[in-house]
Amino acid sequence: MAERIEQRLEDRVPELEQLERVGLFTRKEIRAVLRKASALEYKIQRRTLRKEDFINYIQYEINLLELIKKRRARIGYSFKKDEIENSILHRVHSLFNRAIGKWKEDVQLWLSHVAFCKQWNAKHQLSKVFSSMLAIHPNKPALWIMAAKWEMETQLSSESARHLFLRALRFHPECPKLYQEYFRMELMHAEKQRKEKKEFEQAKMDLGEFNYSEEILNGEMARIIYRDAAQKIKGVEFHLAVLSIAKLFDFTQDLQKEILESLQTKYADDPLTWDYMARRELDLGSLQSTEHTTKQMKVSEMTQREERCCAVFEEAVRAVPTGDMWKCYITFCLERYNRKTNSEELKQKRLERMLGVFNKAHESSLLPEALYKQWLQLLLEFNLFEKATEVAEAATRRFSMSVEMWQMRLQVLIQLKSDDVTHCFEEAVKHMKSKGTLPLWTLWVEWSEGTNSKEDTEALYERSLHATTPAESVTMKEMYLDWTYRNGGYKKVKRVFTSLCENRPFSLDFFRKMIQIEKEQESCKMLHLREYYERALREFGSTDSDLWLDYIKEELSHPQGRPENCGSIHWRAMKMLQGDLVEDFVSKYTLLQTGHL
Repeated sequence: MAERIEQRLEDRVPELEQLERVGLFTRKEIRAVLRKASALEYKIQRRTLRKEDFINYIQYEINLLELIKKRRARIGYSFKKDEIENSILHRVHSLFNRAIGKWKEDVQLWLSHVAFCKQWNAKHQLSKVFSSMLAIHPNKPALWIMAAKWEMETQLSSESARHLFLRALRFHPECPKLYQEYFRMELMHAEKQRKEKKEFEQAKMDLGEFNYSEEILNGEMARIIYRDAAQKIKGVEFHLAVLSIAKLFDFTQDLQKEILESLQTKYADDPLTWDYMARRELDLGSLQSTEHTTKQMKVSEMTQREERCCAVFEEAVRAVPTGDMWKCYITFCLERYNRKTNSEELKQKRLERMLGVFNKAHESSLLPEALYKQWLQLLLEFNLFEKATEVAEAATRRFSMSVEMWQMRLQVLIQLKSDDVTHCFEEAVKHMKSKGTLPLWTLWVEWSEGTNSKEDTEALYERSLHATTPAESVTMKEMYLDWTYRNGGYKKVKRVFTSLCENRPFSLDFFRKMIQIEKEQESCKMLHLREYYERALREFGSTDSDLWLDYIKEELSHPQGRPENCGSIHWRAMKMLQGDLVEDFVSKYTLLQTGHL
């Protein structure tokens, strides 16, 4: 091993000598490079290899290359690149190859090599990396797309890109993304040929020796790909994706028409088809901007376009009366309303339209649950309080088992300082029974704290403990303890704590809160702290090492503490803690003994 390392270091000597000779590095820096290289070489020659060692070595070499590049720019020296950079580049490729050979499954390692090749323009090497990577990872479509894009955009080889896409589709015959990118590549190829042909024609050159197929120029290859894909891939999303790609090219009108017709034939009842058809009206027949176009004309034209969109959406909700279809319509209205405009008239029209569509969806009982919240926020924002109350009540009738709907209705009533809040809370918990009602109870007690008497709030807290599930009652216990201390003081909270301890389950924060309350008292008693720690350890002693350590610290630091108890607490902790927690406890306890914790 030592001989191999010596040989590798000797191989570096010529490049290092050149670095010093041409004034890029000093002798001291050369020695530092050798020392670092020696340490890195030792790490990658060990019997047990670690990926991190290779990554660190590669990163060091890349940093070295970057430093040389900066130094060259600073002193304006551009010679001897074969002897210096090429030697380092060769070494980095060699390191990548060794690492990848050992950890073939690590895609990130492959991608790092790809990025390095691109950065340093190592085209020949990159071609080999892609080839090897795809042989090992043929099951990852994104890698095929990356390789094909490089062939098309960097190597300018549409033939190689096409070959890669065809190979990829043999592995992934139903991958929408592969078909989309293959479709895009063929249109890019057609566009490139069209530009070439146009340039030759403008230069009045003879096109005899160039074979420009009219079919390829018109995007026929892309049409074939689309037709093939449409037979294998179901769903409107794919058609919309290829249609959006086709729209980027100005020679694809016939192809766009075919995709659109297929979309309307196969997916006439899909909300996404209608959504596309409606939004398409925004782009159709747009006004040509001239110096005579007034602001009012622009506003008028935009209003007409949006109304055409809405006419299609109105037809859509009649043809496909579903929640998803209404959601598309409302989303469109929300988007238009949120668009900035200087025209108050247009903004008002958008607002009226949006609120109207919300109302129509609601009246048809097809407004999705998630959209009620947005509607209510808008109604409150525009001070339409009566309508907001009505809508909130209707939402809880329709989604009577939804905690979120009840929460929303209650928040509206609370915001409006309504007299019906208590009645609504009672109605909500009656409908919901106990499971999942924690958000309602927390909202209820928080509202009660600021509205009702202490007696009423205390009674509500007591009621919540029995009305929620055991797991949810844990949160209510914490809130009850905190509220009691703030409103009833130390003696009251101590009584409530003792009472709450009679019924499991508990949270660790419940006990820690009581410990904190005790420590805040002027006459903080260690006897009480011991009681709270012991209660907490009965519940969490096997799963929380910090609790034991805090108990020990308390015995050591409290004026009434007994340091002699620490040994017995330590022994109990070692017996109760599970798994890795024992090791964690021991290391922290050692730090505590040495005064570092």
